[in-house]
Amino acid sequence: MSFFSTVHERQHQRAISLFGMVSAACACLASAPAAATDFYQGKTISFVVGTGPSGGYNIYAHIIAPYLTKYIPGHPAVVVKNMPGAGSATAAAYMQRVAARDGTVIASLQANPIMGKLIDPKANDKFDPAKFIYLAGAEHGTRVCMAYHTARVKTYADALKQKIIIGGTSSGAPTLDYAYMHQRASGVKFDIVSGYAGPGSLFLAMERGEIEGTCGLDWNSLKAQKPDWLRDKKLNILVQDGLDSVSELDAMGVPQPWAFIKDPETLAATKLIVGFQQAFGKSYLTPPGVPDAQIKILRAAFDTALHDKQLIADANKVSLDVVPSRGEDVQNVIENLFSTPPAVVARVKTLLAP
Repeated sequence: MSFFSTVHERQHQRAISLFGMVSAACACLASAPAAATDFYQGKTISFVVGTGPSGGYNIYAHIIAPYLTKYIPGHPAVVVKNMPGAGSATAAAYMQRVAARDGTVIASLQANPIMGKLIDPKANDKFDPAKFIYLAGAEHGTRVCMAYHTARVKTYADALKQKIIIGGTSSGAPTLDYAYMHQRASGVKFDIVSGYAGPGSLFLAMERGEIEGTCGLDWNSLKAQKPDWLRDKKLNILVQDGLDSVSELDAMGVPQPWAFIKDPETLAATKLIVGFQQAFGKSYLTPPGVPDAQIKILRAAFDTALHDKQLIADANKVSLDVVPSRGEDVQNVIENLFSTPPAVVARVKTLLAP
């Protein structure tokens, strides 16, 4: 489907020269009225992250924030504020109903509440993903399911034969969505337990033996959060969820799920879920109604920041990749998602419903 193009074109995006991106950003700033370029002088931008402080979304936000201060005219302070809850739906509702609409509040949301509005438009009437204004995307990550080294299940094939206790956070979060998706698409014997606060509590629960594994965590973020576990082989990665396989995971013998899903319609729906998650990635947005002048400034600042060699080096130090997307491209991903045929939407719903 067309929104997959954002994932498959990332090699093309990487080939765009830094000089060209900086020139484009400067052109955007030059076209903004003088009053708009002075708007941020002395102000503070709230950078709302719809997850807890232990996740990859938070890590990316903290890396990006100082570079936004650097590249936004007037050099406003950018303060990261965590707002976890309902798989980022709490933060989405805040952005729609409460946040200032003047360009001083931006957000990073998980893709799950966006997908949730597709499969059940009436489930949460507090936000409309199509009304947000998207500023940029920072990566197109592959998610993984994993088992702690003490679990009897060591591979995805093992999980087709014997039960494994999989921990998750709240309804609508990727940890639960991906666990249910695998359970229903391929028939793996996941015994799913929810209610954990975030990745940090899931890791602690694995150490304590309360659960044996988890799903839906971003591979790059996992490398940043638990490099010692990976180094010491305390994790067995069961499956990699991405339209393109990751060479690093391929070398570890980690399969993609496609060969394990026998029903063609279920396979198509699973690829839609995974493809959208990748295309949306770590995306950044504002509430509806922010003036065009501020949107131009914010999009230009994100474009320049995400191509800054030092920001990329900062991310690489903690094993994170930066694969930028323009705000306009993310906006197209959202529009295309909500054009999905009803029959496909219905099958997606059967895979993700709690």
